[in-house]
Amino acid sequence: MSVLFSMIICVLLIGADQLIKYLVVSLLKPVGYTDILEGVLRFRYVENSGAIFGSFSAYTAALTFFSVILLAVTLYLMLTNKSNSKFVNACLLLMVSGGIGNVIDRIRLGYVVDFIEVLFVDFAVFNFADCLITVGAFALIVYLIVDLVKASPDKKQPGTESVNGSD
Repeated sequence: MSVLFSMIICVLLIGADQLIKYLVVSLLKPVGYTDILEGVLRFRYVENSGAIFGSFSAYTAALTFFSVILLAVTLYLMLTNKSNSKFVNACLLLMVSGGIGNVIDRIRLGYVVDFIEVLFVDFAVFNFADCLITVGAFALIVYLIVDLVKASPDKKQPGTESVNGSD
């Protein structure tokens, strides 16, 4: 994936995130919530000044600073193509796009606009940017695990049998 193409996709994903959040604030904030699938999915307006599940909400500035540092490192890895893998770069692109979308909220508003609420499990309310980060991170973790398994030497390779003295 070329750097220019990656940047265009990144800008489009960030734009989509910000547009969705604008619509959520405009249309959902006044009513609070709306059920999408009864008992399964609800869109509920939430101002999250913390991290996942609202943790560390008293440390918004520190969370923003930490997020910016992580984004800078990830963006550097993505733009310098250190991995030489299009799949890894796509994962990094998703993570960076989502991260920037949430950092924009933190800097501009002091909180992140969350709105997706899964009702059939006890889970945090989240947003589109969180989905990008999660999908990118999960795919990257799976890729790295598969890569490690492929690279690990088999325990019984031909010609490497141990000598036990009974030959």
